Amino acid sequence: MTEPVRILVAPDSFKGSIDAPEFCAIAEQVFSDGIPGCEVVGLPMADGGEGTAEALVRGTGGRMLTVTVRGPMGEQVQAAYGLLGDGSTAVVEMAQASGLPLVPAAQRNPLLAGSYGTGELILAAIGQGASHIILGLGGSATNDGGMGALQALGIHFQDADGRLVPPVAEALNRIVSAEVGGADGRLAGVRFTIASDVTNPLLGERGATAVYGPQKGADQAGLERLEQGLSQFADITTAAVGRDHRGDEGAGAAGGMGFGFLSYLGASLRSGFEVISDTYQLQQLLAAGRWHLLVTGEGQVDSQSVQGKLVGRIAGMAAVHSIPVFVIAGTVSGELDELYQAGVTSVTSIVPGPMALEEAMREAPTLLRRLLTDQCRLWRAGV
Repeated sequence: MTEPVRILVAPDSFKGSIDAPEFCAIAEQVFSDGIPGCEVVGLPMADGGEGTAEALVRGTGGRMLTVTVRGPMGEQVQAAYGLLGDGSTAVVEMAQASGLPLVPAAQRNPLLAGSYGTGELILAAIGQGASHIILGLGGSATNDGGMGALQALGIHFQDADGRLVPPVAEALNRIVSAEVGGADGRLAGVRFTIASDVTNPLLGERGATAVYGPQKGADQAGLERLEQGLSQFADITTAAVGRDHRGDEGAGAAGGMGFGFLSYLGASLRSGFEVISDTYQLQQLLAAGRWHLLVTGEGQVDSQSVQGKLVGRIAGMAAVHSIPVFVIAGTVSGELDELYQAGVTSVTSIVPGPMALEEAMREAPTLLRRLLTDQCRLWRAGV
């Protein structure tokens, strides 16, 4: 009996046009229809930012849940998180509750913004039985060191009069003590993994405030106050927990939330790709799968794609097992020799010729379907 063709589909999203689950759904249908007896497995990938929860929910057979939480400026917002197929892992994207897109441009002021709603999302996930929280950092409107989220989790930050400070960044420099004893008791049984590719420390010229504060709406005076606040928060935190994470790579992620969760919750911080691939057990899957082909892709592929980006890392993993790798992109530019050396077999754009960007993004699902159909025909022809 001839062994069926086995294809693994593991793309990132094409920002603004095709998300990773949709890419997988199209590929699964086209390959199943176009290659008789073909077995297709879709694993939507992500980098830890927007779309990570939906990708992992789709890839593990989980579900998305929506709750009402406090938005970055104190308003009520609807925010979703993912409960994965194992029933014990939840993916919380900070941008859902505390993201910059939730704040109109004219109202952006990181001094008045807070991450409290992210903490509420985490509590909701724990309430559903999650014992492992994957926290996707990215796209935040906040610069509060994660203080707001930590307050929602029951950690108390007090001023000189013993009162709780408001859970916003402008209150950071009023904190004189941190009380961890009031933290939600369920946290003791929860493991936190931060998914982030940001390597900035908390403070300084490469820190959270200097690098990301301006895009969140801070002027020069605001930047100085934010930096002072984070510095004081770091001093108080170090005294409270007995360790200093302010200089760690990634401590400055999401307005310093990396620092807060490393310090108070003992979180581990890993690259988004590593978190996603480990959740899928991708190494083991590639080793045991007898795959004939791996299809991956992202919106733009160029000479830098091998430098830690998703397609380069997947290609390297597949090369160990001699699996051919087809890369599909929205746009392709530059020399690709390094990608080929990393294990990529083919790189193809879904755009067949000159086309306006808006049209290409609008028609991306149709263009992807057409390209994959062509590849099926070539496969059947043995080309």
